[in-house]
Amino acid sequence: MRLKNVFYVIGGGGAFLVFAVPLLWALFRSVQPNEVIVAAPDASTFFHLTWDNFRTLIEGPGNLIRAVGNSLVVALSTAVLTAVLATLAGYGFARFRFRSGPVLFALVVVSMMIPFQAILTPLYLELNVLRLTDSLFGLILFYTTVNLPFGVFVMRNSFASVPVELEDSAHVDGCGTLRMIGSVLRPLVTPGAATVALYAFLAAWTEFLGALTFLTRDELYTLPVALVNVQAGAYGEVNFGSLVAGSVIAMIPCVVLYVGLQRFYVSGLASGAVKG
Repeated sequence: MRLKNVFYVIGGGGAFLVFAVPLLWALFRSVQPNEVIVAAPDASTFFHLTWDNFRTLIEGPGNLIRAVGNSLVVALSTAVLTAVLATLAGYGFARFRFRSGPVLFALVVVSMMIPFQAILTPLYLELNVLRLTDSLFGLILFYTTVNLPFGVFVMRNSFASVPVELEDSAHVDGCGTLRMIGSVLRPLVTPGAATVALYAFLAAWTEFLGALTFLTRDELYTLPVALVNVQAGAYGEVNFGSLVAGSVIAMIPCVVLYVGLQRFYVSGLASGAVKG
């Protein structure tokens, strides 16, 4: 038993190093001047640390603070809207029996296999007709649409794992459907909803191609698009210091949110994987 614990510690320590070392290395590089990053390692300058990279991003012409705000608005709105719609649709697929239900759910699962890049042009034309291009609201609807199939899949399986007898008891006590979902079933499906929200947030926060396609005004750019604009210096020279600093800024919400929702995320994925 003691040897087994040693193997657990070694394996856990190795996994921690695999995930933590790249993050710590990026954080260390973000506080180094660009000329130190691109130069050969030199002990005399390697530990010359400065906040100039972050200062350049914040005070520069790239409007990085505005881009961070845009990304937060888009990612949070996408996470909330996707979780709400996926919860309602998942409950419908899990509890209501109708003739086309299995076919519709199969279409939802199949749509998860289609990359949005393959339908980017018709999506752009549709949003353009609706006058939702160059709009954060249009981008939110786009991200919600793309992430909704996964959310419906997870929430349908989460509701399917809840005994029907709980709902029957709630109905006997006079509880309506919406109140039952919010009061009785909510604690049981919270891991699934947290998984959907976290997945949608990370997908919207890091997505680049859709934001580049649907947005053309600088004041609406999200963080990934803004980082592309600020990474290049004069004559095409890449400013690696600013790029690494921007990557660290983009990494912080992802790490914080994942650590905070990790137990729900793992439980929700397990529920969605083993329940049919």
